[in-house]
Amino acid sequence: MRLLDLPLALATVALLAVPAAAKPAPSTVPLPDDFQPEGIAIGTGDTFYVGSLRDGDIYRGDLSTGKGQVLVDNTGRAAVGMRVDEARKLLFVAGGPGGHVYVYDTRDGSQVADVAVGPPSAFTNDVALTPGAAYFTDTFSPYIYELPYGEGGFGPPVAIHVTGPAGTSTPGTFGLNGIDATPDGSTLVVNHTDLGIVALVDPHTGVSTAIPVSGGGLVPGTPDGLQLEGHRLFVVENFADTIAEIALSGDLSSGTLVGTITSDRFHVPTTMAVKGDTIAAVNGRFDLGFPPPFGPGAPPGTSFDVVLVRR
Repeated sequence: MRLLDLPLALATVALLAVPAAAKPAPSTVPLPDDFQPEGIAIGTGDTFYVGSLRDGDIYRGDLSTGKGQVLVDNTGRAAVGMRVDEARKLLFVAGGPGGHVYVYDTRDGSQVADVAVGPPSAFTNDVALTPGAAYFTDTFSPYIYELPYGEGGFGPPVAIHVTGPAGTSTPGTFGLNGIDATPDGSTLVVNHTDLGIVALVDPHTGVSTAIPVSGGGLVPGTPDGLQLEGHRLFVVENFADTIAEIALSGDLSSGTLVGTITSDRFHVPTTMAVKGDTIAAVNGRFDLGFPPPFGPGAPPGTSFDVVLVRR
């Protein structure tokens, strides 16, 4: 090599040493056409699960790559809200009409349990997990269903009659919807769609207490999925195309609306899952039609996706 060639060679080596820029994470993650999603849960790493209202299928994907596939292929079921118990590799799914809940193994999609926690008239909508039980809301009656579980399996379900403001039930309207729990399981946090409120529920007595929210309230008729992150409560407002962020007091008895998350990619989001600074929200697209048993669903060929936004 001539000395005159050395600068060019060094420059070439420097260019080769520069790592390739990382591929940016997607802002939306596509789901299968006609999937008609509702619930979402995040498991290990960037793995997420979404359920289909149309037939109960469970889709598993990766938030960082946008890739995925159907993990559970069902017919004749519905999948609504869901949560992952990552320690036990279990996915809990509210089954909607009929009062059933389904539990799947997150590793291979095999069914672990099918439990009727409520009567045939029940509509199990969303689920919260505590160290010893799973809790499911019933949207058309003032009940929360407790399903005890642990290393020894599942115990008999218990119907908790919800009293107070969150127990308001009016025929033809959506009542109890989203639910989460404090880490120790001593308190449940719910929303009531028709009233547009959030409330605390004692899982032992069923007594509910409304959480007053200053700085602006929720839009009545829109509260859907919710998630409690420490003393921050995130509530999806479906037809408002927003996610409300509420800062709760130390005892969770009051709150302040500190932000409203919006995106031009929202198309009637239903539920969301929080991972670090990222919120993954499911576009239910109910403006195109409610799925059975409430309507015919979105037109054939409709696309669906998960939208990723920053907290």
